[in-house]
Amino acid sequence: MRPAAVAFYGAALGLLVVGLRELLTGFEENRCSMTYMFEYPEYRRVVLPRRVARLYPAYGLYLYGEGVYAQETRALKLSGAPVLFLPGNAGSYKQARSLGSVALRKAENLDGGVHLNVFTVDFNEELVALYGGSLLRQTHFLHESIKAILRLYKHLKTPPQSVALVGHSMGGVVARALFTLPRFNPHLVSLIITQASPHVAPVLALDPYLLDFYAAVRQKWVKQANRLRNVTVLSVGGGYRDYQVRSGLTSLPRPPGDVNKLSLVVTAVPRTWVSTDHLSIVWCKELVLATVRAFFDLVDADTRQFTDDPARKLTVLNHHFIRHPGRKLRDAQDSAVSISDVPEAWSEVNTLRLSYSTPKEGQLKYFLFALSSRRKAYSHFYCRSNNLETSSWVLGCQHANGSTCARAVDLSMGTELLPPYKVLVLSLSDLSSVTHLAVSASNLNGKQFTVECEWQREASQTLSVSVPHVLSFGVTASDVTVNSSGLLHNIQLLHFHQVYQAFRITVASQCRGTRDRLPSAYRMRVSWFREDSFTTASTPSAADIPAMLHTSRPDNASAVLLQLHTAPNCQYKVSVRTSFPKVLGQALRFCGPMVPVYTAVTLLLACGGQLSSVLTSGRPADMMQAAGRGLQPHKVNLPVYLLHILLSCSCFQDFLPPEDTIAPTLPEGAESAAEWPHLLSPLLYVLGAAVAYWGSALLRVLIRLVSLVLAPLHRPSVSRTCGTLRRRTQLLLGLGLTITGWMSCGALAILASSLLHLYRVVRLQMTERSLSHMLNLAPRRHKPAANGAVDGSGERGGAGLLSEGALQEVRDDLQLHLSLAPLLLLPVTLGAPSLIHWTRDLRFCARLDPDPCWLHAAPLVFCYLLLINGDTLTLSNSRLLPVVTCLPLPLAVTMATFSSLHLYRVAYFLSAALVPLAFCCVL
Repeated sequence: MRPAAVAFYGAALGLLVVGLRELLTGFEENRCSMTYMFEYPEYRRVVLPRRVARLYPAYGLYLYGEGVYAQETRALKLSGAPVLFLPGNAGSYKQARSLGSVALRKAENLDGGVHLNVFTVDFNEELVALYGGSLLRQTHFLHESIKAILRLYKHLKTPPQSVALVGHSMGGVVARALFTLPRFNPHLVSLIITQASPHVAPVLALDPYLLDFYAAVRQKWVKQANRLRNVTVLSVGGGYRDYQVRSGLTSLPRPPGDVNKLSLVVTAVPRTWVSTDHLSIVWCKELVLATVRAFFDLVDADTRQFTDDPARKLTVLNHHFIRHPGRKLRDAQDSAVSISDVPEAWSEVNTLRLSYSTPKEGQLKYFLFALSSRRKAYSHFYCRSNNLETSSWVLGCQHANGSTCARAVDLSMGTELLPPYKVLVLSLSDLSSVTHLAVSASNLNGKQFTVECEWQREASQTLSVSVPHVLSFGVTASDVTVNSSGLLHNIQLLHFHQVYQAFRITVASQCRGTRDRLPSAYRMRVSWFREDSFTTASTPSAADIPAMLHTSRPDNASAVLLQLHTAPNCQYKVSVRTSFPKVLGQALRFCGPMVPVYTAVTLLLACGGQLSSVLTSGRPADMMQAAGRGLQPHKVNLPVYLLHILLSCSCFQDFLPPEDTIAPTLPEGAESAAEWPHLLSPLLYVLGAAVAYWGSALLRVLIRLVSLVLAPLHRPSVSRTCGTLRRRTQLLLGLGLTITGWMSCGALAILASSLLHLYRVVRLQMTERSLSHMLNLAPRRHKPAANGAVDGSGERGGAGLLSEGALQEVRDDLQLHLSLAPLLLLPVTLGAPSLIHWTRDLRFCARLDPDPCWLHAAPLVFCYLLLINGDTLTLSNSRLLPVVTCLPLPLAVTMATFSSLHLYRVAYFLSAALVPLAFCCVL
């Protein structure tokens, strides 16, 4: 290895490690509370019709229960509102226990017998995120399960007409796919809640069935959007802790004006405010409580079943998931307020700010603010309180009687819950019928709390700061100081609108005095997607806020807003710096699937370099040297960019497959999505080349270790033909593996043929070691020189097989096959998900149907078998070698162009390169 190449690829590997570390660990700790079962959970299997059980033997339907409820429902005589949980990729049906247990505890505290029946589907823990062949089968079984659930309620006078679905991960995608079935009645499902479900596109497109499934779902919900407007869908993303499904993918594609499709990140959910990983979003107590509360509020009091009113469903979901006003939903419409007219309880406030802490003794207290003298000078009234028990706490006085209010209306519906307190901001322009504002600070129960209010000018409360350039590497910072003593400040982060940008925002506060203050709350507000995040800090203190985006900004959206709920008489300094590790993490989060594509490009170009070396000099170069030369961005990235520009023209759109005309997975209405990934492509190419370089080095070490372990089991060989196969054996093995792949799994045949090739490489390594040892031990033959001296340059051992030339031939073959081995392992890696799915489903079906690897399994099997016998002499004498040598570069460019979002195509391009190479071994 050359030191320069080792240093370069070592640095590239370091960048990759930093990005992966930031992606996998660079987030807040898990602040979710665990949900616990109070009694032993039981799963009662629901008997399905024989036809359904015969068609789907691997699947099942269960009813969740605990304790007395499990005994009461043993006969499946049910009267609650049905909820069906759908597990996701490799998910267990037992994940429904958090939802089911909390729903049972909630029902115990309610009158009237209102409760939920939580069902769950067993999808056999299939890897549907990586293998899409089972998605349609799961969808059909879900349809049968819904019909079976509704049949259990036929004994009721008012049986339920629909089932509410809760889908985790790919379970949410399957829930929306129900509506693509030709015989599905859309009225059977009117509410879907999905958790960390990638609705926009699959995380990894490892087979075409995934893309076909997504295309069918998307086409159905877009083309028949008007017919599906009554179906309410809520999608919740996990935030930055979920590195498996980024929250941008959980956004629901919806037509303009469809308010029944809601998308948000769990960090923005009121009373949750935490980020969840891909699994904890199922059992996170804060989110489960919000979901269960919403379900019970959706139950109609008369029928004890879920309401069919879309407006009611939207109101409930907005209340629990979007903006919580700090009161129960049933109190939301109560505008009439009973107010005390005791003069001693009222105090008129003439100052610009009120800060009041209640005493330990209970008392009745109101503060009155006159509007007449403030309308011209101020635009808003801001008030906050950490008393979450009183719902009607800010009133609009329509008629004042001295220092008391005679008639008032409740203005508290605009209240919004923040982590430390509740906040209300009123626009004075909307209060034309109100003469005074009354703020309640009564604590009749003796509980202490604080109320802070002030008059505000919106213009003076808003500042702007331009964020640093993404390539500033944190050296420069953008600073802004908030000197005002107000309670609320808004800072616009200009030019912060792309997902590859990442910053570290530091908010440092300094206060005068030492009195107790309410904590400060910092809110990162994104106008185009509900991905708000909250940070709470004591004052004075310094808080770090990670600033990243889940989606890029649409053209007409406003800037990102940093909202500071501050303490009075304090100074706040806000510093914004680029975080280069987080930039790398964002690059991998959004463009990570392109790294293995560029790894394949590097290995293909390295193989092409070896073929060129064999063509020109008759010998291949060192394996690591060839791997280092596989990085050729000037030959790959520039043609790829030009091809994308050419293919973006409308005249070429009709000739592309449907999945290639779909934009990358960015939000609808976002700016041109295809530009910034191309700007990052050189970096991604370097990272992919580092994976190829060090992966090849690791494979070389492993082959040496395996050869040492297997050496005692083999007789030492000195022939370059060790490990090769006879023509008849090749033919029989090829036919046998092809038939095996057709009858079972194509990936199995590819794996078997790849192992045969690896055995050939191991035997060459053993032969190279044996020859080296023999030549070191063999005596030299000395030939007399012309001047009578002794010449020691003669051959060793006297045998032709033990010559330096024979050793060099074996080493050349070894270097050639070492360069081919990583390339041949790539189809095995890409086919691993379907192979794993086949092995786990083997007890139900011996054949994988459909099989994404079958199309290229047969040619790859014969290619691997033919390449086993390949050597440098055969290749150098082949008449096809000059043509084959020209193929890797155009294939690499085409692969990088059309496989960046479709990894399964990598195997097709590798087959196109390996088939001609295999013919070189026989022609």
